[in-house]
Amino acid sequence: MTDRLETLQKARARMIEDRDGYAKVLAAPFDRDKAERSRIRFVETQSLIDALDRAIAGEKTGESGPPVAAAGF
Repeated sequence: MTDRLETLQKARARMIEDRDGYAKVLAAPFDRDKAERSRIRFVETQSLIDALDRAIAGEKTGESGPPVAAAGF
């Protein structure tokens, strides 16, 4: 396993832990302020996890960057 792949997998695991914390706040009795902040952070964190999943898949297939079409060219 490459250092880059290992780093991405560790980052993904850390973000999942963070996301779980936000989910617990959302599942708790309603507090509008906390729920709103947690909802935003949950969505941001899930987007980051999705990006890490794509980066991990790219590392496993040997890609070094986004395809040209995805880069907006």
